[in-house]
Amino acid sequence: MVKKAIILFSHGARDPRWKEPIINVQKLIQAQNPEMIVELAFLELMSPTLSECIEDIISKEIYQMTLVPIFFGQGGHIREDLHKLLAACSQKYPQMDLTVKPAVGEDLGVLQAIAKYCTDQ
Repeated sequence: MVKKAIILFSHGARDPRWKEPIINVQKLIQAQNPEMIVELAFLELMSPTLSECIEDIISKEIYQMTLVPIFFGQGGHIREDLHKLLAACSQKYPQMDLTVKPAVGEDLGVLQAIAKYCTDQ
């Protein structure tokens, strides 16, 4: 069986508590998909970086990965920074088979869940 990995990629912050909701998403995915590797990676201020995360996954001989940007929209970090990081990783790890999903905030289901949360009593 081919192992797959999901990378939850987000900005990062100085306060370590900032990543707690993302860790909770990681735990939910892992509980529903115990055979899947689910890792976190950060753009800045936290570790691991995206490059470090990909290097770790490849060291386990896992080449199929899905990157999920935990960002609200396609701002400069997604359109520019992520593009540069992925180009460098692709050059360093040509065996990597990486799918990049749109930012979570662009998914209608996510937006509907937020709207529901905002209006629930």
